[in-house]
Amino acid sequence: MRTTTFAVVFAVAGSLSAAAQIPQAAPPAAPQAQLVAQAAPKTEILEQILVKVNGEIITKTELEARQVVALRQRTQQMNDEDLRKAIAQVTPDLLADYIDELLLLQRGKELGYKVTDENFKRFLENIRKENKLEDDAQFAAALKQEGITLDGLRKNFEKQSIISQVQQTEVAGKIGISDDEARAYYDTHKSEFTSTPTVTLRELLVAVPGDPKGVNAAADEAAKARADAALKRARAGEPFPGLVSEYSGAPSKANGGLVGPLTLDELDAGIRKLVAPLKPGGVTDIFRTANGYAILQLDSATSPQLESFEAARDKIADKVYAAMRTVEFTKYLRKLRSEAIIEWKNDEMRKLWILATSDAPQKAPGLAS
Repeated sequence: MRTTTFAVVFAVAGSLSAAAQIPQAAPPAAPQAQLVAQAAPKTEILEQILVKVNGEIITKTELEARQVVALRQRTQQMNDEDLRKAIAQVTPDLLADYIDELLLLQRGKELGYKVTDENFKRFLENIRKENKLEDDAQFAAALKQEGITLDGLRKNFEKQSIISQVQQTEVAGKIGISDDEARAYYDTHKSEFTSTPTVTLRELLVAVPGDPKGVNAAADEAAKARADAALKRARAGEPFPGLVSEYSGAPSKANGGLVGPLTLDELDAGIRKLVAPLKPGGVTDIFRTANGYAILQLDSATSPQLESFEAARDKIADKVYAAMRTVEFTKYLRKLRSEAIIEWKNDEMRKLWILATSDAPQKAPGLAS
């Protein structure tokens, strides 16, 4: 399935019916039980309620649907035992996210947040543009491919929008960053504002022709001799790009042998050792590669540079804000939970929720990362 805006933002909408596709096997009834069932009035349990959150319910089917979505994001094949373990692993966070989502949506309704037809229209136009869906037929086909109805798409858009508004109004909009906080972060995280040293190299490769019979000594010696000649001329002061043009068989020949800029971590340890003592314009000794004999010239190098506090101010604000937002949002969710009337109908689910919500930080339910 291709990844589109639908799948990334509204994956739940395409899978709400997925739980119904997984048959729930039941043990065969004993003969006596079958007779009783035939004689007694038929009673069906339509749904199992797991929890009520301020009067709104979460059912077993709805939670299972979210379990299916989470598990489908894992591409590896699972046997039954792995599947049981995976379900047990994802369920606590799924349940906690679901309850938090309800609490945020309820808060949004209290604040009067709504999504207008115009809001939804603009959202659909953005989807069409981002996914290059030029007409209604293509749009309908994309919805069908993702298993989403237009009504389901709207409901999820409304949910996402309301949650986002609550988070912005109740948390993000109340966060302020002082100069002292920004300066303290800068002073203790200077490595984050220090540029990585880089090198730009030029390579010259005298290729050794391949031979299906093995190493061709004569061809190898000839290539070595050409490399020796190129190195001698380079050290005599001839422009390296001209030598590359004359001798090199590497793809970089068209660009005068230019490679980079590269960080030191991107270089092979052996190359790093050869380049380390060079100054710009210096060349390495000849070294053997899988394809022939090579020479490198250090074209340029940059040193680590610490960005000034003034220049880094916007970056600092973003980093400090992100950290504060996580902390404040966690506090906000805890407040909503403490004020909510949560009635557990399944004690096992209650234990899983306690397990999930006892650990901080929490992410924003219903929001794409």
